[in-house]
Amino acid sequence: MNVGVIVPAAGLGVRMKNQTPKPYLELGGKPILAHTLAIFEALSDVHEVTVVTHPANLEYCRQKVIEPGGFRKVLRLVPGGKERQDSVYHALKILHQQENLEIILVHDGVRPFVTPQQIRQVIAAAREQGAAILARPASDTIKRVNKSRKIVATLDRREIWLAQTPQGFQTDIIWRAFIEAYSRDYYGTDEASLVEQLGLPVTVVPGSSHNIKITTPEDLVWAEAILAQRDSGT
Repeated sequence: MNVGVIVPAAGLGVRMKNQTPKPYLELGGKPILAHTLAIFEALSDVHEVTVVTHPANLEYCRQKVIEPGGFRKVLRLVPGGKERQDSVYHALKILHQQENLEIILVHDGVRPFVTPQQIRQVIAAAREQGAAILARPASDTIKRVNKSRKIVATLDRREIWLAQTPQGFQTDIIWRAFIEAYSRDYYGTDEASLVEQLGLPVTVVPGSSHNIKITTPEDLVWAEAILAQRDSGT
């Protein structure tokens, strides 16, 4: 049974303070999105990829990323929606109809440093458990703060994990989660939160501090450092 990947890349990147949408900013001479897609292109466990981009950037994405990169697994570009959840849903409406698609992964277009091993582990956990995400344990002390910026409580960081992507699901589970969420006008911050609303368990696969989401200029500097370290083999 096949594995499909939805890559949301529809954000305009307001926090990046750059006119170029963040998936198309250059990292090591190539668009960030190209680095991300290259990982899935080379992974035999993945059979197809759907990229979701801003409606105004569909042709730009094709000409800037897909065609130059020769990404044969990218079978379609889908216009994004108002929120991330809407963007993923636009792709999901197409993918859930494919009878041979067992697992659907959702991976941020601006997380270019996920490893093949991490992706395989998420796929395996989703196959066995139904739903799984990459996440890493919090290393800092976590405070709950009110609107007045006063500390309300100190949380036990042993129970706090920072969610990453990919997040993987059996196809029928993620479809049910989205349908139920929209029926209640519920918007989650990630796909796993929608599955949680169904009352189903989501397995956590340990991630890495290198699997960053590039959303600010500081993140881009950090990403260049990670890329240089990786390319040097250190």
